Amino acid sequence: MELPVPLPPPQECQEILEWFGQEQQRMNALIDQVKASLELLQERRSALISAAVTGQIDVRGLAEAVA
Repeated sequence: MELPVPLPPPQECQEILEWFGQEQQRMNALIDQVKASLELLQERRSALISAAVTGQIDVRGLAEAVA
């Protein structure tokens, strides 16, 4: 239990913490972008389904093209 643990100097510790803070902000921004993209895709999916159901777009024949 008396094993020495090397630690970086305090200035380097601060720099490491700042770097992690910046990376966390970058990751949070990316997560927000992904969430916004998912919401937009869900809206477009709903609009596409609605248009197909109401006959605004013709989807006959697409099932054979996909299969």
